[in-house]
Amino acid sequence: MRYILIGGAAALAVLVVLPAAAPRGGVLDLQGQATAPNAIAQGPTAEAAAGTATAVATRSPSPSPTARASAAPAATPNPRLGTTAHPAVIAAGRPPSRLAWELTGTTAPSLELLTGYRWPVAKVRLTLPFGPTAWGSRLVKGERFHDGIDLATFCGDRVMAAHDGVVLAAGRRFDTVMGWVGDLGPYLRRMEKNHLWSTLPIVVVMDDGNGYRSMYAHFGRIVVKQGQTVKAGQLLGYEGATGRASGCHVHYGLFSPWETATFAIRPDVVKRMKVPKAEIARVDPLLVLPPKPGVNAPKVPKASPSPSPTPSPAAPPAAAPQPLRR
Repeated sequence: MRYILIGGAAALAVLVVLPAAAPRGGVLDLQGQATAPNAIAQGPTAEAAAGTATAVATRSPSPSPTARASAAPAATPNPRLGTTAHPAVIAAGRPPSRLAWELTGTTAPSLELLTGYRWPVAKVRLTLPFGPTAWGSRLVKGERFHDGIDLATFCGDRVMAAHDGVVLAAGRRFDTVMGWVGDLGPYLRRMEKNHLWSTLPIVVVMDDGNGYRSMYAHFGRIVVKQGQTVKAGQLLGYEGATGRASGCHVHYGLFSPWETATFAIRPDVVKRMKVPKAEIARVDPLLVLPPKPGVNAPKVPKASPSPSPTPSPAAPPAAAPQPLRR
Protein backbone atom coordinates (compact mmCIF):
# COMPACT_ATOMS: atom_id res chain seq x y z
CA MET A 1 0.00 0.00 0.00
CA ARG A 2 2.86 2.37 0.85
CA TYR A 3 4.45 1.79 -2.57
CA ILE A 4 1.16 2.55 -4.32
CA LEU A 5 0.83 5.86 -2.46
CA ILE A 6 4.45 6.84 -3.28
CA GLY A 7 3.91 6.02 -6.98
CA GLY A 8 0.73 8.07 -7.13
CA ALA A 9 2.44 11.09 -5.54
CA ALA A 10 5.29 10.91 -8.08
CA ALA A 11 2.85 10.84 -11.00
CA LEU A 12 1.02 13.86 -9.60
CA ALA A 13 4.31 15.78 -9.30
CA VAL A 14 5.10 15.10 -12.97
CA LEU A 15 1.70 16.46 -14.05
CA VAL A 16 2.26 19.68 -12.09
CA VAL A 17 5.72 20.29 -13.56
CA LEU A 18 4.89 19.60 -17.24
CA PRO A 19 3.36 22.51 -19.21
CA ALA A 20 -0.17 22.19 -20.43
CA ALA A 21 -0.41 21.22 -24.06
CA ALA A 22 -1.55 23.74 -26.65
CA PRO A 23 -5.08 23.30 -27.98
CA ARG A 24 -5.27 20.92 -30.88
CA GLY A 25 -4.12 22.64 -34.05
CA GLY A 26 -2.60 25.59 -32.18
CA VAL A 27 1.00 26.75 -32.02
CA LEU A 28 3.13 28.18 -29.25
CA ASP A 29 4.50 31.65 -29.80
CA LEU A 30 7.62 33.06 -28.13
CA GLN A 31 5.66 33.85 -24.99
CA GLY A 32 4.38 30.31 -24.70
CA GLN A 33 0.79 31.38 -25.49
CA ALA A 34 -1.36 29.10 -27.56
CA THR A 35 -2.80 30.67 -30.69
CA ALA A 36 -5.39 29.18 -32.96
CA PRO A 37 -3.83 28.81 -36.43
CA ASN A 38 -6.58 30.73 -38.22
CA ALA A 39 -6.33 33.56 -35.70
CA ILE A 40 -2.77 34.37 -36.78
CA ALA A 41 -3.93 35.85 -40.06
CA GLN A 42 -6.83 37.69 -38.46
CA GLY A 43 -6.81 41.45 -38.32
CA PRO A 44 -9.20 44.37 -37.98
CA THR A 45 -8.33 45.81 -41.35
CA ALA A 46 -9.30 44.83 -44.86
CA GLU A 47 -5.71 43.66 -45.40
CA ALA A 48 -6.49 40.36 -43.69
CA ALA A 49 -9.89 40.21 -45.37
CA ALA A 50 -8.31 40.51 -48.80
CA GLY A 51 -6.82 37.08 -48.24
CA THR A 52 -3.54 37.89 -49.92
CA ALA A 53 -1.41 37.93 -46.82
CA THR A 54 -0.20 34.45 -45.79
CA ALA A 55 0.77 33.87 -42.18
CA VAL A 56 3.66 31.47 -41.51
CA ALA A 57 3.73 30.10 -37.97
CA THR A 58 6.66 28.26 -36.39
CA ARG A 59 6.81 26.49 -33.07
CA SER A 60 8.90 28.35 -30.52
CA PRO A 61 11.39 26.72 -28.14
CA SER A 62 9.85 24.81 -25.27
CA PRO A 63 8.75 27.12 -22.46
CA SER A 64 10.23 26.94 -18.99
CA PRO A 65 8.86 24.11 -16.82
CA THR A 66 6.77 26.53 -14.77
CA ALA A 67 5.08 28.14 -17.78
CA ARG A 68 1.60 27.06 -18.79
CA ALA A 69 0.05 27.63 -22.21
CA SER A 70 -3.19 29.55 -21.94
CA ALA A 71 -6.32 28.65 -23.84
CA ALA A 72 -6.48 29.81 -27.44
CA PRO A 73 -8.26 33.16 -27.87
CA ALA A 74 -11.50 33.03 -29.78
CA ALA A 75 -10.85 33.92 -33.40
CA THR A 76 -12.90 36.83 -34.73
CA PRO A 77 -14.23 36.09 -38.22
CA ASN A 78 -12.59 38.14 -40.91
CA PRO A 79 -14.85 40.89 -42.24
CA ARG A 80 -15.38 40.66 -45.96
CA LEU A 81 -13.80 43.39 -48.03
CA GLY A 82 -16.08 46.39 -47.88
CA THR A 83 -17.98 45.51 -44.71
CA THR A 84 -15.75 46.81 -41.92
CA ALA A 85 -17.29 49.64 -39.90
CA HIS A 86 -13.88 51.17 -39.08
CA PRO A 87 -12.25 51.65 -42.48
CA ALA A 88 -9.78 54.41 -41.76
CA VAL A 89 -8.00 55.23 -38.52
CA ILE A 90 -4.89 57.35 -38.92
CA ALA A 91 -2.02 56.53 -36.56
CA ALA A 92 1.65 57.42 -36.64
CA GLY A 93 3.53 55.25 -39.11
CA ARG A 94 0.49 53.22 -40.11
CA PRO A 95 -1.80 54.14 -42.99
CA PRO A 96 -5.57 53.86 -42.81
CA SER A 97 -7.46 51.12 -44.59
CA ARG A 98 -4.54 49.85 -46.68
CA LEU A 99 -5.24 46.69 -48.63
CA ALA A 100 -2.70 43.91 -48.88
CA TRP A 101 -1.98 44.33 -52.59
CA GLU A 102 -1.45 48.09 -52.47
CA LEU A 103 1.98 49.66 -52.61
CA THR A 104 3.62 49.55 -49.17
CA GLY A 105 5.30 52.51 -47.55
CA THR A 106 4.98 54.98 -44.72
CA THR A 107 4.01 58.13 -46.62
CA ALA A 108 2.00 58.96 -49.72
CA PRO A 109 4.17 58.60 -52.84
CA SER A 110 5.18 61.84 -54.52
CA LEU A 111 2.91 62.94 -57.34
CA GLU A 112 6.00 63.30 -59.51
CA LEU A 113 6.27 59.50 -59.50
CA LEU A 114 2.75 58.93 -60.82
CA THR A 115 2.69 58.00 -64.49
CA GLY A 116 0.37 56.20 -66.87
CA TYR A 117 -2.76 58.30 -66.24
CA ARG A 118 -5.24 59.21 -68.97
CA TRP A 119 -8.50 61.14 -69.05
CA PRO A 120 -11.55 59.08 -68.05
CA VAL A 121 -13.65 60.64 -70.84
CA ALA A 122 -12.68 61.17 -74.46
CA LYS A 123 -13.82 64.76 -74.85
CA VAL A 124 -12.82 66.71 -71.78
CA ARG A 125 -15.07 69.47 -70.47
CA LEU A 126 -14.20 70.54 -66.95
CA THR A 127 -17.29 71.89 -65.18
CA LEU A 128 -16.00 72.10 -61.60
CA PRO A 129 -12.30 72.05 -60.68
CA PHE A 130 -10.57 70.82 -57.54
CA GLY A 131 -10.46 73.49 -54.85
CA PRO A 132 -12.52 76.06 -52.96
CA THR A 133 -16.12 76.41 -54.11
CA ALA A 134 -19.49 77.29 -52.65
CA TRP A 135 -20.70 73.84 -53.74
CA GLY A 136 -18.18 71.89 -51.67
CA SER A 137 -19.16 69.53 -48.85
CA ARG A 138 -15.58 69.38 -47.52
CA LEU A 139 -13.77 72.06 -45.52
CA VAL A 140 -10.16 73.07 -46.05
CA LYS A 141 -8.83 75.97 -43.98
CA GLY A 142 -12.42 76.86 -43.15
CA GLU A 143 -13.50 77.13 -46.80
CA ARG A 144 -15.94 74.89 -48.61
CA PHE A 145 -13.94 72.64 -50.88
CA HIS A 146 -14.51 70.32 -53.86
CA ASP A 147 -12.33 67.23 -53.41
CA GLY A 148 -12.13 66.16 -57.04
CA ILE A 149 -12.90 67.34 -60.56
CA ASP A 150 -16.22 67.18 -62.42
CA LEU A 151 -16.17 66.28 -66.11
CA ALA A 152 -19.39 66.58 -68.11
CA THR A 153 -20.01 65.54 -71.69
CA PHE A 154 -23.41 63.88 -72.21
CA CYS A 155 -25.60 61.28 -70.50
CA GLY A 156 -24.47 57.80 -71.46
CA ASP A 157 -20.96 58.81 -72.52
CA ARG A 158 -18.30 56.15 -71.96
CA VAL A 159 -16.27 56.49 -68.75
CA MET A 160 -12.92 54.69 -68.84
CA ALA A 161 -10.28 53.77 -66.27
CA ALA A 162 -7.73 56.54 -65.83
CA HIS A 163 -5.05 54.02 -64.79
CA ASP A 164 -4.38 50.31 -64.59
CA GLY A 165 -5.68 48.82 -61.38
CA VAL A 166 -7.99 46.60 -59.34
CA VAL A 167 -11.63 47.44 -58.61
CA LEU A 168 -12.12 47.82 -54.85
CA ALA A 169 -15.80 48.79 -55.00
CA ALA A 170 -18.40 48.97 -57.74
CA GLY A 171 -21.92 50.13 -57.01
CA ARG A 172 -23.54 52.05 -54.18
CA ARG A 173 -21.72 50.35 -51.29
CA PHE A 174 -18.33 51.96 -51.61
CA ASP A 175 -17.80 53.98 -48.43
CA THR A 176 -15.48 51.53 -46.69
CA VAL A 177 -12.74 52.02 -49.32
CA MET A 178 -13.08 55.71 -50.11
CA GLY A 179 -10.97 57.01 -47.24
CA TRP A 180 -13.29 58.02 -44.41
CA VAL A 181 -11.40 58.68 -41.19
CA GLY A 182 -13.41 57.47 -38.22
CA ASP A 183 -16.27 55.15 -37.39
CA LEU A 184 -18.70 54.45 -40.21
CA GLY A 185 -20.99 52.41 -37.97
CA PRO A 186 -23.64 55.12 -37.35
CA TYR A 187 -23.75 55.98 -41.05
CA LEU A 188 -24.06 52.35 -42.19
CA ARG A 189 -26.77 51.62 -39.64
CA ARG A 190 -28.72 54.70 -40.77
CA MET A 191 -28.48 53.61 -44.39
CA GLU A 192 -29.69 50.10 -43.58
CA LYS A 193 -32.48 51.17 -41.22
CA ASN A 194 -33.97 53.74 -43.60
CA HIS A 195 -33.28 51.80 -46.83
CA LEU A 196 -31.30 54.70 -48.30
CA TRP A 197 -28.75 52.89 -50.46
CA SER A 198 -30.62 53.79 -53.66
CA THR A 199 -30.09 57.49 -52.90
CA LEU A 200 -26.31 57.18 -53.25
CA PRO A 201 -24.40 57.60 -56.51
CA ILE A 202 -23.13 54.59 -58.41
CA VAL A 203 -19.37 54.64 -57.79
CA VAL A 204 -16.23 52.77 -58.83
CA VAL A 205 -13.16 52.92 -56.54
CA MET A 206 -9.90 51.48 -57.85
CA ASP A 207 -6.48 50.71 -56.44
CA ASP A 208 -4.17 52.18 -59.08
CA GLY A 209 -1.23 50.00 -57.99
CA ASN A 210 1.00 52.96 -57.19
CA GLY A 211 -0.09 53.92 -53.68
CA TYR A 212 -3.15 55.87 -54.86
CA ARG A 213 -6.84 55.15 -55.39
CA SER A 214 -9.07 56.59 -58.08
CA MET A 215 -12.74 57.29 -57.43
CA TYR A 216 -15.34 57.72 -60.19
CA ALA A 217 -18.86 58.77 -59.19
CA HIS A 218 -22.39 59.35 -60.58
CA PHE A 219 -22.44 56.55 -63.16
CA GLY A 220 -25.72 55.75 -64.84
CA ARG A 221 -24.56 52.15 -65.27
CA ILE A 222 -21.33 50.25 -64.64
CA VAL A 223 -19.86 47.18 -66.32
CA VAL A 224 -17.09 46.20 -63.86
CA LYS A 225 -17.19 44.22 -60.61
CA GLN A 226 -15.31 44.25 -57.33
CA GLY A 227 -11.98 42.43 -57.59
CA GLN A 228 -11.73 42.84 -61.37
CA THR A 229 -8.39 43.89 -62.88
CA VAL A 230 -8.67 46.58 -65.54
CA LYS A 231 -6.33 48.44 -67.85
CA ALA A 232 -6.12 52.18 -68.43
CA GLY A 233 -8.70 53.13 -71.04
CA GLN A 234 -10.92 50.11 -70.33
CA LEU A 235 -14.64 50.81 -70.06
CA LEU A 236 -15.93 51.17 -66.48
CA GLY A 237 -19.46 52.34 -67.22
CA TYR A 238 -21.57 55.15 -68.60
CA GLU A 239 -21.92 58.75 -67.49
CA GLY A 240 -25.01 59.48 -65.42
CA ALA A 241 -26.50 61.61 -62.66
CA THR A 242 -27.06 59.12 -59.83
CA GLY A 243 -26.85 60.43 -56.28
CA ARG A 244 -26.75 64.15 -55.60
CA ALA A 245 -26.11 65.59 -59.05
CA SER A 246 -27.56 68.44 -61.06
CA GLY A 247 -26.86 66.71 -64.36
CA CYS A 248 -24.90 63.93 -66.03
CA HIS A 249 -21.20 64.08 -65.26
CA VAL A 250 -18.37 62.05 -63.71
CA HIS A 251 -16.70 63.12 -60.47
CA TYR A 252 -13.08 61.96 -60.48
CA GLY A 253 -11.08 61.94 -57.24
CA LEU A 254 -7.59 60.77 -56.33
CA PHE A 255 -6.08 60.00 -52.93
CA SER A 256 -3.49 57.84 -51.19
CA PRO A 257 -4.44 55.63 -48.24
CA TRP A 258 -0.95 56.44 -46.89
CA GLU A 259 -1.78 60.16 -46.67
CA THR A 260 -1.96 61.44 -43.09
CA ALA A 261 -3.52 64.84 -43.85
CA THR A 262 -7.30 65.09 -43.75
CA PHE A 263 -10.18 67.15 -45.13
CA ALA A 264 -12.94 68.07 -42.69
CA ILE A 265 -16.58 67.39 -43.54
CA ARG A 266 -19.14 70.16 -43.14
CA PRO A 267 -20.86 69.84 -39.74
CA ASP A 268 -24.34 69.93 -41.27
CA VAL A 269 -23.40 67.00 -43.52
CA VAL A 270 -22.00 65.04 -40.57
CA LYS A 271 -25.16 65.67 -38.56
CA ARG A 272 -27.54 64.75 -41.38
CA MET A 273 -25.68 61.75 -42.82
CA LYS A 274 -23.97 60.42 -39.64
CA VAL A 275 -20.69 60.18 -41.55
CA PRO A 276 -17.28 60.62 -39.88
CA LYS A 277 -15.96 64.15 -39.41
CA ALA A 278 -13.03 63.77 -41.81
CA GLU A 279 -11.70 61.99 -44.85
CA ILE A 280 -8.19 61.36 -46.16
CA ALA A 281 -7.03 64.47 -48.02
CA ARG A 282 -7.34 64.33 -51.79
CA VAL A 283 -4.97 65.60 -54.46
CA ASP A 284 -5.81 67.53 -57.61
CA PRO A 285 -6.14 64.98 -60.45
CA LEU A 286 -5.13 67.65 -62.96
CA LEU A 287 -1.58 67.29 -61.62
CA VAL A 288 -1.26 63.73 -63.01
CA LEU A 289 -3.60 63.74 -66.03
CA PRO A 290 -2.11 64.50 -69.47
CA PRO A 291 -2.04 68.20 -70.39
CA LYS A 292 -5.14 69.43 -72.21
CA PRO A 293 -5.16 72.88 -73.79
CA GLY A 294 -7.51 75.14 -71.88
CA VAL A 295 -7.75 72.71 -68.95
CA ASN A 296 -4.40 71.83 -67.38
CA ALA A 297 -1.84 72.52 -70.08
CA PRO A 298 0.78 75.11 -69.14
CA LYS A 299 -0.11 78.46 -70.56
CA VAL A 300 2.30 79.52 -73.24
CA PRO A 301 2.90 83.25 -73.02
CA LYS A 302 1.95 85.04 -76.18
CA ALA A 303 4.94 86.33 -78.04
CA SER A 304 4.86 90.12 -78.15
CA PRO A 305 5.21 91.59 -81.64
CA SER A 306 8.76 92.56 -82.48
CA PRO A 307 9.18 96.32 -82.41
CA SER A 308 9.74 97.83 -85.82
CA PRO A 309 13.32 99.00 -86.27
CA THR A 310 13.80 102.73 -85.78
CA PRO A 311 14.62 104.22 -89.18
CA SER A 312 18.03 105.81 -89.27
CA PRO A 313 18.02 109.51 -90.17
CA ALA A 314 18.31 110.08 -93.90
CA ALA A 315 21.57 111.54 -95.17
CA PRO A 316 21.25 115.19 -96.23
CA PRO A 317 20.93 115.60 -99.97
CA ALA A 318 24.16 116.44 -101.81
CA ALA A 319 24.58 120.12 -102.56
CA ALA A 320 24.08 121.09 -106.17
CA PRO A 321 27.38 122.07 -107.91
CA GLN A 322 27.85 125.82 -108.18
CA PRO A 323 28.55 127.30 -111.60
CA LEU A 324 32.19 128.32 -112.11
CA ARG A 325 32.64 132.09 -112.12
CA ARG A 326 35.33 133.62 -114.19
